[in-house]
Amino acid sequence: MQTNSKPSASLSLDLDNLWSYMKTHGDAGWESFPSYLDVVVPRVLKFLKERNLQITFFVVGQDAALEKNRAALKSLTEAGHEIGNHSFNHEPWLQKYTMEQVEAEIAQAEGVIEKVTGQKPIGFRGPGFSVSDSVIAILNRRGYLYDASTLPTYIGPLARLYYFMTAKLKDEEMSKRDNLFGSVKDGFRPIRAHFWRSEDGVEQKIIEIPVTTMPIFKIPIHVSYIIYIATYSPALAMLYFRMALWLCRITGTQPSLLLHPLDFLGCDDIKELAFFPAMNLSQDKKLKLVDEVLHLYASHFNVMPMQKHANAIRVSL
Repeated sequence: MQTNSKPSASLSLDLDNLWSYMKTHGDAGWESFPSYLDVVVPRVLKFLKERNLQITFFVVGQDAALEKNRAALKSLTEAGHEIGNHSFNHEPWLQKYTMEQVEAEIAQAEGVIEKVTGQKPIGFRGPGFSVSDSVIAILNRRGYLYDASTLPTYIGPLARLYYFMTAKLKDEEMSKRDNLFGSVKDGFRPIRAHFWRSEDGVEQKIIEIPVTTMPIFKIPIHVSYIIYIATYSPALAMLYFRMALWLCRITGTQPSLLLHPLDFLGCDDIKELAFFPAMNLSQDKKLKLVDEVLHLYASHFNVMPMQKHANAIRVSL
């Protein structure tokens, strides 16, 4: 049972759909918007309910615009979870958009997400951790409380290289994705929540809640990464995560842990994403690992949705 004596922490899930992974990877057939939301959403909601966890789901506007996904997305708010904006088209090159394009992208997603779920998003996460001063300016103008698009790690280019090695992309498409998963300079971003500073050093009123990486070392600790390590050694994966949580505690870092749908889907569920790391594991093995990770997380921190976490953080900033 969680207690208020623990430091606060947040938990979120980027509800990337099958088509959005295929689109970014350059796979044919994404234009028909194939979906696995009818499978993964009930599975995740059951999992969270059994563990008494309330989290934030970042929803893609294009999914909310399709009738076939609406029942699954509505069930998220019916279960009491927060809904965040994850853009409309889920293009991880959002930082290349003009100000007008950013406005349209965020507003269109916001409108359809609110219509379907009954909840207006006040938090945003850019696809592929893409963010810019233009994005923050639009979020400020539209009354958002927080952004959660930064991943403070140095290894983004390595992840991008692996992705390109498995993708079938033309040069033009590769150039769009030249900042996918970020650059080395992202490793110099703060791990702790803070008010966003523009490139010219001006502080904005919107709170930036980074996806937490391991303090000091700044290597990823989101759940997909833990599962990937577990394909080599489950014991090593949990030791790695324990170390990350210990470092969060001793450095006073209030973590924000990230989940993805593929953390709940195994090789027995879906074949199209076999190129993804850890997709050789069954759903049962993945669910066991996620259970261990979240049990450990909740034993050290008071886990809450991101809006509640942002409000708690704002008091101390």
